[in-house]
Amino acid sequence: MIPLPEIEGAPWPEFKPGSVWLVGAGPGDPGLLTLHALNALRQADAVVYDALVDPRILALRRPEAELVEAGKRGGRPSAKQADISLKLVELARRGLRVLRLKGGDPFVFGRGGEEALVLAAEGIPFRVTPGITAAVAGLAYAGIPATHRGINASLAFLTGHDQNGETPAIDWEALSRGAPMLAIYMGLGHLPEISAALIRAGRSPEEPTAIVSNATLPHQKVLETTLARAAQEAAQAGIEPPALICVGPGVALRRFLAWREEEMGREEETGAAS
Repeated sequence: MIPLPEIEGAPWPEFKPGSVWLVGAGPGDPGLLTLHALNALRQADAVVYDALVDPRILALRRPEAELVEAGKRGGRPSAKQADISLKLVELARRGLRVLRLKGGDPFVFGRGGEEALVLAAEGIPFRVTPGITAAVAGLAYAGIPATHRGINASLAFLTGHDQNGETPAIDWEALSRGAPMLAIYMGLGHLPEISAALIRAGRSPEEPTAIVSNATLPHQKVLETTLARAAQEAAQAGIEPPALICVGPGVALRRFLAWREEEMGREEETGAAS
């Protein structure tokens, strides 16, 4: 097992029986786990994990730890949120150290707040460990700065669907005026409506847009397009969730900063030469 480093004056938290830790697993790449997340995996008795948690991350747990799948995927059979929250309570009341391992960050479109509220209401001790969220890591791995001096002084995160699975009721005009760069989670299914709403609100149909699928994973795919053509070209390219949509001028910097494609190209050349 990967050892935890010793940090002088900062002992690793003890995972106490009967408690729940809500931990962000990051966007997929196991190297983006935090040390607190690794510490949680090393101590947990039960790991309740999202569908998007990479199997390589689950392999870092204690071998005897129980695995409980609690995946939620749009358009597919998924665990109900209420059932997931009650499962956390049940496991904790059995005296287990319960790790709720969530893709990205628990409190950024991760429904971690809902789970924490249930734990608080039931008197279950809990701890929250942030993770790297997809809008930060996914854009970085695609070579798109989330912020860049002279281009954007603000960045808006938004969800592509509401709690009923519909296009969210957003003040599109205010959003369009207030944030030069937009990072849209879970928006692939409503991309035609979202693109049309943004264009009606004043965004240019030719605004640079990127769709990052399976961000940070070996099979990451990035589609560069425009706001008006994004939905059509995503369908033509067979882009599937999980996908992050980025709209804004910073997308244009990708032509200079697509480090991952260059890195993978070098690896392929090295492999072919050996």
